[in-house]
Amino acid sequence: QLRLVESGGGLVQPGGSLRLSCAASGGDLGDSAIGWFRPAPGKAREGVSSIRSSGDAIEYADSVKGRFTIAKDNPKNTADLQINSLKPGNTAVYYCAADYSRFCDLTNWRNCSSWGEGTQAPVSS
Repeated sequence: QLRLVESGGGLVQPGGSLRLSCAASGGDLGDSAIGWFRPAPGKAREGVSSIRSSGDAIEYADSVKGRFTIAKDNPKNTADLQINSLKPGNTAVYYCAADYSRFCDLTNWRNCSSWGEGTQAPVSS
């Protein structure tokens, strides 16, 4: 099973940027659908962005469109989430998740079988 480790979090000012990275071991992230998720009020978690194993079918939550970019780096076996124009409301622990099934996506976090421990991305107010 894939083991995932997130990195890149840290305190930023509003308007700043972060690049979160999800590194995989024990499997090939290139064969996996990948999603980034965060907790949300009233929900276990909400999808931020997802990408299929083929690198297509990229999805973003409406609240982050135009500011967040997901990408896979298959040779490095990583998946990154570039976050720009951060807002205080973006403060969260961000988790990456993956699954060999294409059903691990923005709205179906329960279909993602492998999860990282999360990386904190606090935005100062």
